[in-house]
Amino acid sequence: MKFEKIHNKGQAQLFKNHYLEMLTKTHPLVIWGIYSPVMLYCLYYSRMGLRFSFLHIGLTFIAGAFFWTFFEYIMHRFIFHMIAESEKARKIVYVLHGNHHEYPRDRERLFMPPVPSLILACMIFLLMFGVMRENSFMFFSGFLLGYLLYGSMHYAIHAWNPPFKWLKPLWRNHHLHHYKSEHQGFGVSTTIWDRIFGTMFDLKKEKEDKEKVKELMYIRKNREAIKN
Repeated sequence: MKFEKIHNKGQAQLFKNHYLEMLTKTHPLVIWGIYSPVMLYCLYYSRMGLRFSFLHIGLTFIAGAFFWTFFEYIMHRFIFHMIAESEKARKIVYVLHGNHHEYPRDRERLFMPPVPSLILACMIFLLMFGVMRENSFMFFSGFLLGYLLYGSMHYAIHAWNPPFKWLKPLWRNHHLHHYKSEHQGFGVSTTIWDRIFGTMFDLKKEKEDKEKVKELMYIRKNREAIKN
């Protein structure tokens, strides 16, 4: 996905239909509001309905959250950045992820919107249930937490300075993915899979342009400009 210019203001128009266009946008709190009850119910049902032990639930939950990080990497690298040959395929890739690279600071598209994410979540749960049966409830709840943390981290990376020094490599890795090379830095919530598969930027060799970093951050006047 190469663009003549990366826009640090505004957002792409994905559909001419106003209502379809609205369905491509969301806010992090909306997604948290949808999936938090599902996640909590799955844990409740695992304990009270299926009678699994707290240890079993906890370990399976953690495994699900960790599996999310691998799923996130695979999806980002091979689906969102797939090489599209036909015009139709290129449009699909642009709707899925390309618009985010052209307008990386569009806050309304930093989470997958509710309708497609719910469809995908149902499909993933059914696949998990087919493989793990009852264990899928607690595994899926961990997977959902991983997704919510990933989306929140993605939002924060595009909106804020890293709140802690140890988080700075995550911020830099993703910024470099957007502004230097889209063939590296696929991890958002963690860099572990970039390190394992050799797609991690060498942050020691990458010079940090503090002025450029400031351009990537949301500041009050830019927020107002986007609203208007």
